[in-house]
Amino acid sequence: MTRLDQPDPAIAPATHEMSRRDRLALAVLLTASFTLAVDFSILNVALPVIGGDVGLSLENLQWIATSFALCAAGFTLLFGRIADLFGRRRLFLAGVALLGASSLVGGSATNPEMLIVARVAQGLATAAVTPAALSLLTTSFPEGPARERALGLNGALMAAGFTTGAILGGLLTDLLTWRLAFFINVAVAVAVLAVAPFVVAESRPARRPRLDLLGSVTVTGGLLAIVYGLTTAGEQGWGDPLALATLGAGAVLLVVFWIVERHVTAPLVPAAILRRPTVRWGNAAGLLAFATETSLVFLLTLYLQKVLGYPPLIAGASFAVLGIGTVLGGLVGPRIITRWGDRRTLVAGFGVQAAATLSLLLLGPAHAWVVLLLAATFVGGVANLVAIVGFMVTATSGLPDDEQGLATGIATLSQQVGITMGIPVMSAVVAATVNSLGGESADTVLTGVTTAIVVNASGCLVGALVAALLLPRPRVRPVTSTA
Repeated sequence: MTRLDQPDPAIAPATHEMSRRDRLALAVLLTASFTLAVDFSILNVALPVIGGDVGLSLENLQWIATSFALCAAGFTLLFGRIADLFGRRRLFLAGVALLGASSLVGGSATNPEMLIVARVAQGLATAAVTPAALSLLTTSFPEGPARERALGLNGALMAAGFTTGAILGGLLTDLLTWRLAFFINVAVAVAVLAVAPFVVAESRPARRPRLDLLGSVTVTGGLLAIVYGLTTAGEQGWGDPLALATLGAGAVLLVVFWIVERHVTAPLVPAAILRRPTVRWGNAAGLLAFATETSLVFLLTLYLQKVLGYPPLIAGASFAVLGIGTVLGGLVGPRIITRWGDRRTLVAGFGVQAAATLSLLLLGPAHAWVVLLLAATFVGGVANLVAIVGFMVTATSGLPDDEQGLATGIATLSQQVGITMGIPVMSAVVAATVNSLGGESADTVLTGVTTAIVVNASGCLVGALVAALLLPRPRVRPVTSTA
């Protein structure tokens, strides 16, 4: 029997057996990634209570989330490159220390200024730790099954962290205090700082090039403006002048950044890395994977609360099934990649996610439809994480170790822009539909949600097409075996 879909022996990865130190290092890095994922969602349901306790007005509540998101997305590319140049472990430990200190300040906050400063510092810590941890993962394990397992576990725990944060935030706020959402980070940071120096090896180049300051300023400013514009559009609508102005300013700064990068001797982002189809189109697929799934949770939250009338705590708990699905997807994703390759895995993941999303068009006003919602979100969660693992493997493969911080920084940026972009787009679709039907009611919200579900599923199909048509086919060799 002849099989044609086997890797070329010239590029076949070496096997890598994990030592006890490797396992401890992996546990430390995954713990940090899980904690940061929890931080993205843990405060969302607690915002009104937090605002009341620290004296933050209702119209300014969004800054608790926005200040964090701005820094987490805006500085991630810069910190990813800094990790390559100055040491990944060094930046990882500094970021974890900043996370612990800022969380201590946030949990002790007694006024709005203290809380917002803490959230800004938490965002900066996230921007430093996430690409540093990912690049430590990719440089600690060679390309192949070992790295794919590590990235699969990382994806599973990050997805579980988003879901856990939503559920845990509600439980802590209702039963204890929202301040524990901050203080948990302090305990995690202390534990990571106690263990990481002994099990995580440093990696940095022997010769350190100069940091591209002009490129750093323009790309960071551009990303901050883009994320702020997307966030403002989600809150005020896409016709808001401030949202349009900041999006335009962000686009201009990113164009200036691209011009700068083509003329400096040591660019922050070498043009060669962006010319790689795996980096360019792999990250495009990753952006769609995060945008579609996070915005689907937003749509289904509207359905559960405004159509079925569930309270926020029960609506949040309904996504526990999605969390289980994402963990399972992160565990099986590496196995599927080993069998099918990352390109086919991306196509399959997006295809199944699209089918699961489209099944939600059947949702109706009766409570019995929750059964369909739970089944579809479970299947879609598995498929989404399979696609996400495929994206991470694709976007970081075939690159030298001295570019892994940059590669994981770009991948992290795709993730965070996807998370930021998806909800404003879906919100705009729902709002336009509801307004065209004469205003908000259970029926019009249901129609708006199902209309947005079609757009969401279309995003999944675009992701499948990007992977199928634009990612390179794997090199193959014939393997002959006799039965």
